[in-house]
Amino acid sequence: MASILVIEDTPDIRYSVCRALRKRSHDVTEAGTGAEARSRLAESRFDLVITDLHLPDADGVELVVAARESSGACGILVMTAYGSVESAVSAMKAGADDYLQKPLSLEELGLIVDRLLEHTRARRRQQISERTSGSGPERPIGESASWKAVLSMAERYAGLPIVNRHEDFSTTRGGALPIVLLTGETGTGKGALASYMHSCACGPDGKEPFVHVNCSSLPGTLVESELFGHEKGSFTDAKSAREGLVEMADGGTLFLDEIGDMTPEAQSKLLVFLDSGRVRRVGGERDRTVRCRVIAATNRDLLASLDRPFRSDLYYRISALTLDLPPLRARGGDAVLIAREMLDRFRSEYRLPPCTLSAEAEAALAGYHWPGNVRELINVIQRAAMLADSGTVGADDLGLPSASGGVPSADTADRGGLVFDFEHGPHTAQNVERELIVQALRHTGGNVARAARLIGMQRSSIRHRIEKYGLTPNVNGVMP
Repeated sequence: MASILVIEDTPDIRYSVCRALRKRSHDVTEAGTGAEARSRLAESRFDLVITDLHLPDADGVELVVAARESSGACGILVMTAYGSVESAVSAMKAGADDYLQKPLSLEELGLIVDRLLEHTRARRRQQISERTSGSGPERPIGESASWKAVLSMAERYAGLPIVNRHEDFSTTRGGALPIVLLTGETGTGKGALASYMHSCACGPDGKEPFVHVNCSSLPGTLVESELFGHEKGSFTDAKSAREGLVEMADGGTLFLDEIGDMTPEAQSKLLVFLDSGRVRRVGGERDRTVRCRVIAATNRDLLASLDRPFRSDLYYRISALTLDLPPLRARGGDAVLIAREMLDRFRSEYRLPPCTLSAEAEAALAGYHWPGNVRELINVIQRAAMLADSGTVGADDLGLPSASGGVPSADTADRGGLVFDFEHGPHTAQNVERELIVQALRHTGGNVARAARLIGMQRSSIRHRIEKYGLTPNVNGVMP
């Protein structure tokens, strides 16, 4: 289903065109005058605009320009009763994609509409690819109970509908926008899960947009313009109107990665959007309706962040449904499953003959604590896939740190208790305590209060030990 604006001053023609489009399950908005058309274009973004070139109160070519500035990559089809080459050429130069001569053939109209909508989707995919860091959807690998529970909740979320994008929301609340917050350590697969949820929601055709916004990479001075768009002349370099990334997600999914790095000003505007389903471009005077599912992700405790404050009202707005992704070390045998899949994939990409993991290599993968989680695992397998010179990848080919150095990692849920290797040397209580604090700080992204709760210490006690062991907590965990 696409959103289409039909601009036609003759009631009978407008009725026939709208009826034919609605029969094809499109969401159709009507405008009988130029003024009404401009109002509709200012309020909403459309996938296709169909306009008469000759209106009593407006020039059709000017409306083509307005549609292109307002809805960016939308398709534009012009209708004319005059059939003159001059009018068609003027419209095409102004940004129209095609024209249709009256009297209209509804069958021909349907074919042109399908073609222009496909072109619109292709243009928007290209725009999104150029302006974001996202990649295509992919089903996350894993069979552990903890990972299956996350996938089950993610699939239930993906089933929530997005209400009609162009109805009147003046008396409704923004709660109709489905929102979920993904939390977890760095590298646990939050981006992959967001893509999977979008894929589940949109079905196999995947025509709805998936807009991946890395909030930490947005330029500070232009963050509002990138997210919410701007009008021509709103600032020095705004030589033309531009859609924001939020508008580009209309009808699909907006993925706000590293949302904790968003500026306070952008947080305020995002909260307004989530509450109302409307955005206003920088320098704009009208609100525009955007309906999409919203997925936010962070590896930090948003409310406990002191160096980068996060609005509490925004936090409570996005955290109604929170999915905490388990670290790879808590997912049982999933590390081996992921490694097998990625090894096959990398060998195929590099056009190398297939190879397998040896039993020793799989044991090493299962026993390693993976501080970098899935991202670290993928990097290890990529390296092994490139360098393996036989049909088998051995434990030494993985390049993992020796398990005998330092205090070994342990996961009580999967291994039944802490295990220490005394065959290769002693482990003092002081070393164990230091390593426990270091790993707790890494898990919480350097948040001392959360780390204290995790290991059952008072905040004052853990601060004393951090100073004692010469540790410096930071957003990456800790700097010895």
